[in-house]
Amino acid sequence: MTLPPIDPVEFVSAVQPLLAGCDAPGLVALINSRWSHEQIATLFRSGDSDVRKVAALAFALVGEKCCLGKLAPLLKDKDPVVNQMAEHAMWSVWFRSGTPEANHQLCRGTKALNRRDFEHAIEHFTRAIDLDPRFAEAYNQRAIAHYLLERFDACREDCLQAVEHMPCHFGAWAGLGHCYAHEGQLAEAVEAYERALAINPHLGGVRQAVEEMRAQEE
Repeated sequence: MTLPPIDPVEFVSAVQPLLAGCDAPGLVALINSRWSHEQIATLFRSGDSDVRKVAALAFALVGEKCCLGKLAPLLKDKDPVVNQMAEHAMWSVWFRSGTPEANHQLCRGTKALNRRDFEHAIEHFTRAIDLDPRFAEAYNQRAIAHYLLERFDACREDCLQAVEHMPCHFGAWAGLGHCYAHEGQLAEAVEAYERALAINPHLGGVRQAVEEMRAQEE
C-alpha cells in the first residue's frame, strides 16, 4: 500500500520543538509513530532547504538502507548544510544496517578501533560479518583496521566487499583508493577516488589526492 506524502510544513512544525529541546529519544518516538522512512524520503526532493535538512536529520535517526539511494543525491545539494546532514545520515544508516547482533559486534569493534586495539577490532568486525555476510559497514571498518596495520591486500578485499554490498559507500571507495595509492597503483587509486567523488563531491582530501596523482602523470 502506498502511503500518502508528508506535508512538509506540518512535518517541520511537528519535529521543531523536539529538535530545539535536543530530545532525540522523543524525536525518534514521534517519527516512528507518525511516518515511514519511505514517506520521509519523499521530503528529500522538497524545494525548501530547511525541509531537506530536517528530513536528513530524521533519516539519520530512523532511516533504513533501502532509501539510501534517495538520500545520496543530497550530497550534491546546493546547500552545504544539507550536504553535511546527508553525509551524517548515510553514515548513521550504514552503522546500523546489520542484524541487531551484528550491529552490536560492529559497535564493540569500533570502540576497539578507537583505542587502537586493532586485532580485537578485527575479531569483532569478523564476527559481525559472520552474523550478517552482507553488512557493508563491517567490511569497511575491518578494512580500516587492516589498513592501519598495513595489511593492504586484506584492506583492498574488504573495501571491495563493502562496495559490492553498498555501491554508494563513498567511504569504502575512498579507502580502496588509499589502499591502491599505498601500493603504488596510481591508476587504480584514481579510479577508486573518482568513484567516491562521483557519489560525494565534498571529499576534499580525496580530490586533492587525485589532483596530485594526475600531476605526477603529466
